[in-house]
Amino acid sequence: MHNSHDEGGCSSRAPYALMVHGDYMQPEFLHGAIIIVDPDHPHTHGSYVVADYDDDVYFRKLEIREQQAYLVPLNDQHPEIKLINQYQIRGVITQQARNRKLGVKKAKHYS
Repeated sequence: MHNSHDEGGCSSRAPYALMVHGDYMQPEFLHGAIIIVDPDHPHTHGSYVVADYDDDVYFRKLEIREQQAYLVPLNDQHPEIKLINQYQIRGVITQQARNRKLGVKKAKHYS
């Protein structure tokens, strides 16, 4: 019997690492920073999230205002995105890895 459930690879729900590209989340997350994304961590107002929206993937802060969701960059040189179409939260950023090159002396944890 063939079991396509889990064949020894990574679980699709396991935390994973991504590298930050661009200056959208500066000054907290610099270009080249490594972030840990947890697909099973619950997202709430103020969570840093990776989200699918309008055929693109975003790393932003999730804000809920008057029952409306927004993806908000920390760098105010970029506009926020009002989520008017269907979106999916891929996961919540729970950690920024230590990175001597970027001056992050120890891992930072987020909840």
